Amino acid sequence: MWSNNSKVVAVATLVVALAGAASARVPGVYSGGPWQSAHATFYGGSDASGTMGGACGYGNLYSAGYGVETGALSTALFNQGLSCGACFELKCAAGDGRSCHPGSPSIRITATNFCPPNYALPSDAGGWCNPPRPHFDLSMPVFLRIAPYRAGIVPVSYRRVGCRRSGGIRFSVNGFRYFNLVLITNVAGAGDVVRASVKASHTGWLPLARNWGQNWQSNSILVGGALSFRVTASDRRTVTSWNVAAPGWRFGQTFQGKNFRV
Repeated sequence: MWSNNSKVVAVATLVVALAGAASARVPGVYSGGPWQSAHATFYGGSDASGTMGGACGYGNLYSAGYGVETGALSTALFNQGLSCGACFELKCAAGDGRSCHPGSPSIRITATNFCPPNYALPSDAGGWCNPPRPHFDLSMPVFLRIAPYRAGIVPVSYRRVGCRRSGGIRFSVNGFRYFNLVLITNVAGAGDVVRASVKASHTGWLPLARNWGQNWQSNSILVGGALSFRVTASDRRTVTSWNVAAPGWRFGQTFQGKNFRV
């Protein structure tokens, strides 16, 4: 039999364990990942105009809601486009006292582009994005928040974090009657998209296939029906946006739905 003291200790231990688990992961909220090591450079000019477009398909990053807080990921991080929309926190980790800004401030960026490998150069002398090297090619304005221009390339500590967005997930629908291309942007939480589907008022749920980046396609006839969308992120959470587009929607329009909790 247990003594009263043993029962008290067991209950106290259980309470501490449950409290630790609760602080580590809140149900329904993206919890992020551990700190890891990489390097960072910059591109796109002082106004970040050279970062527009990109391999994720977001186009104008200002109108898409991402601004200059963006980066291109190396092969090891880009994951063939599956990381598009994911958010990362970075800190300059150079220990020479000159390459980082004082206090090592952190930045948060969204993955919006791919940094291709350059096999003509070694990975430690110009081929910064060669696999298996983890690397961030940041927009110049956001790079300059952690390091001076003269640094060029700096070691960083990074971790995956939840994405904070204003408003709901955006669905931009382009194409024609037999081809629907849906660009999915402004995703909160994990930020990425691993699965998506669409439903018109005259259809059941139809899977969308990834075309490239965060452009998803359907060859079904959706015209004339109100549109609903369902999005699943890499943390396995799913959000459904019902009837975000009225039956009279037109190609070239963007519609806003629900978003994930952060």
